Amino acid sequence: MSELAANLAAIRGRMHEACLRSGRTIDTVELMAVSKNHPPETVAEAVGLGLTLFGENRIQEAKSKIPLSPDSARWHFIGHLQSNKARDAVALFEMIQGVDSLDLAAELQKHAVKQSRRPAILLEVNIAGEESKFGWNPQAVLDALPALRAFDQLRLSGLMTIAPYSEDPEIARPVFRQLRELRDRCADRLGSPLPILSMGMSGDLEVAIEEGSTLVRVGTALFGQRPSRPVAA
Repeated sequence: MSELAANLAAIRGRMHEACLRSGRTIDTVELMAVSKNHPPETVAEAVGLGLTLFGENRIQEAKSKIPLSPDSARWHFIGHLQSNKARDAVALFEMIQGVDSLDLAAELQKHAVKQSRRPAILLEVNIAGEESKFGWNPQAVLDALPALRAFDQLRLSGLMTIAPYSEDPEIARPVFRQLRELRDRCADRLGSPLPILSMGMSGDLEVAIEEGSTLVRVGTALFGQRPSRPVAA
């Protein structure tokens, strides 16, 4: 068994145990492989092991990597997106996580119309109010919903957050719980479901699943320590 296969089995085991503890089934949580700085060959190996969803946070790296990766791979943008990269993001990704302003949403809407595409988006919420992180505060998300509803070429699918780093995963629990509660309030106001809660990473995925995450983002625990720069194909 390769190192990647062993890591994947361990992660799936952790996810399964967390689902059992919270009375959920494993098919209610999707695993995203964060492939930042890893080459297309690594993506291909992961696809061969059954992974289908990959996350990238740099447009330039994605532009060179995605065409060289298996066609069956699906791609989400998970980094901070600048408005001048919106055109490429719409062209490359089925979902753009981390939409953090109405200005960015408007830019994505404009390019989605031009390209006749309907990308899904998640709103990034800075639940903990960390100055080092991007994202809406919870009240701003609620206030922005009427304007966001007007962007009919974007499929608003849910919320995402990154919890403050801690060696104790329990520190993240109230952050994840608050995001789930905010998602429910947003869905009530919209009158339609927001099925995706993207929260939880290598160190805190169990707590995130217990609090309702439907998508966990795992890089280091899956691929090992990532290279400091993108590896050429």
